[in-house]
Amino acid sequence: MAIGATIHTFTVNLADVDRGVYEELTLRVAQHPSETLAYMMTRVLAYCLEYEEGIGFSEGISSVDEPAILVRDLTGRVTGWIEVGAPDATRLHYGSKLADRTTIYTHRDPAKVVIPWAGKTIHNAEAITLHSFDPGFIEDAVAALERRSTMTLSVTEGQLYLELNGTHLSSAVHQHPIQ
Repeated sequence: MAIGATIHTFTVNLADVDRGVYEELTLRVAQHPSETLAYMMTRVLAYCLEYEEGIGFSEGISSVDEPAILVRDLTGRVTGWIEVGAPDATRLHYGSKLADRTTIYTHRDPAKVVIPWAGKTIHNAEAITLHSFDPGFIEDAVAALERRSTMTLSVTEGQLYLELNGTHLSSAVHQHPIQ
């Protein structure tokens, strides 16, 4: 954990009907001093939406060599490279070469996120998907955050339903090709 980090605890009831994933999770998330709540909330949602065996938060903002979330197989090989926010093209290129699959979740305007990638070399770019949420969704979720949060997250037919500390929110999970 980062020095000076704020620790958030999430008790999550996850029901991802689209992928057949049903889990109860307890997540201890260290919010780096330079990390916004919107970024952290997107990171938590990305973790839940990508949940599978071997998933884990990386050093994230503290590390230039890792994405926010990694998925490793039993041998330690990276199988999933999951970025949050607006990573640069070099990082996406590296992650896409290293992992079987690469994906991005953003709390920003996706049209603006992809602009710096235009004309840059990104390995297997056609297989990388940028995910975003409805405008205002992340901000509303941040408003409901507490240091200890209880959350129920359901996903069905690309629609996300979130109950966070008694606040009910929903959003489509939008998918954008990066090229």
